[in-house]
Amino acid sequence: MPIDLKNLCVITSTPIREAMSQMGDSRIGLVLVVDGRRRLLGTITDGDVRRAILDNIGLDDVVEVLLARKSRTDLAKPVTAPEDSGRNAQLSLFQQFPISHLPLVDKDQRVVDLVTIRDFVPDDTVPPQAVIMAGGMGTRLRPLTDDLPKPMLPVGDRPLMELIINQLKQAGINRVHLTTHYKKEAIVDHFGNGEHFGMDVRYVEEDQPLGTAGALSRIDGPVNEPLLVINGDILTRVNFRAMHQFHQEHGADMTVAVRQHETQIPYGVVENEGAYVTGISEKPTIIHLINAGIYLLEPTVMDFIPKEESYDMPDLITHLVAEGRKVVSFPIPEYWLDIGQLADYQAAQADAGKEGFN
Repeated sequence: MPIDLKNLCVITSTPIREAMSQMGDSRIGLVLVVDGRRRLLGTITDGDVRRAILDNIGLDDVVEVLLARKSRTDLAKPVTAPEDSGRNAQLSLFQQFPISHLPLVDKDQRVVDLVTIRDFVPDDTVPPQAVIMAGGMGTRLRPLTDDLPKPMLPVGDRPLMELIINQLKQAGINRVHLTTHYKKEAIVDHFGNGEHFGMDVRYVEEDQPLGTAGALSRIDGPVNEPLLVINGDILTRVNFRAMHQFHQEHGADMTVAVRQHETQIPYGVVENEGAYVTGISEKPTIIHLINAGIYLLEPTVMDFIPKEESYDMPDLITHLVAEGRKVVSFPIPEYWLDIGQLADYQAAQADAGKEGFN
C-alpha cells in the first residue's frame, strides 16, 4: 500500500495530540519529524508518545519535547537508508537495529519514502483472543437494564457490545469469549456463534458472579495466546494493535490500560516539614492514572487465577506484582468512556456519531 508522506510528516512545533491523531489516521504507528525543507530530524512512534504520557508529559506539549527525550536514548539519531539503496541493504538495517520503520532519504537528508519491516517479513504475530466481561447486573442504569444487560444497550443504532466486537475484528482479533450471567439470552440470541459478525464467538457462563478476573478460569480449553480482556461497558477508540505491541515490547506478563484523571483541589494546599511551612500551592490539579478496564494477559497469568472463586482484576494485579511478575501500564489518550451511570450513557449517545461509532 503506497504511503502518503504528507500525512506522516510533522514539525517540531506540532502538538503531540495532533501527531498522535496522524498516527491513528495512517495506521503506521509513527510520524516523521522534519524541518521546512522536509529534512529528517527524527521519528516519533506510538510507544514514544504513550511512555511520555506515563511521565506526565501532556498531549498539548509539542513534538520537540519528545525529540528531546529521545536524544538521550540509543535511537537519538534516526536510522535511515539512501533512497537508491537496495532491498538487501534495507533488510540488513532492520536486522541490525531494533526498528520497524526505515525512512529513505536523498543526499540532502530529505525524506522521499518509508519502508517498514512488513515489506520484508510477513506479520506472523499471533493476535490475542478477546474476552468481553458482560455478566454484570447494571443496577446503576436501571430502569434501562430491567430488560437488557448493560452491554446490549443501544449506542447509536447498535448494541454497545457489537461496537466493541467490531473494533476487535478491525484489530485482527477473530475469537472472542463473552462472559454472561444477567439476561444472558439477549446476548446469545443476538450474537449466536458470531458467524454473522465474522467472528468466532464463544460463551463463558457464570452461574454466580465471579468478578472481573474470576470468570477467566471458566474459559473452555487451553489458553495459548494472550488474552485481551475488556469490560463490556467501555466505549473507546483505543488502538488494540498498539496495546499488543506495547505489551510485547515491554515483555509484560500483564498490561493494564490506564487513563489520566484530573482532580482539582478547591483549596490552597500547604506543604510542611514538621511544623514548618515549606510552600503553598493554590488550588492545584492532581493527575492520577486510573484503571481503564482493559487488560492484556499472557497465558501464564491464568495460573494465578483461582477456579470458581470471586476474584477481581485488582486482586490479580496485586498478586502478580507481589510475585515479581512484570505488570505495565498502557496509557489511553484516545476517546474512552466508562458507561456506569445514566449521565455516562447519555454522553455515549451524544458521542457515538461524532466519534465515528455508527
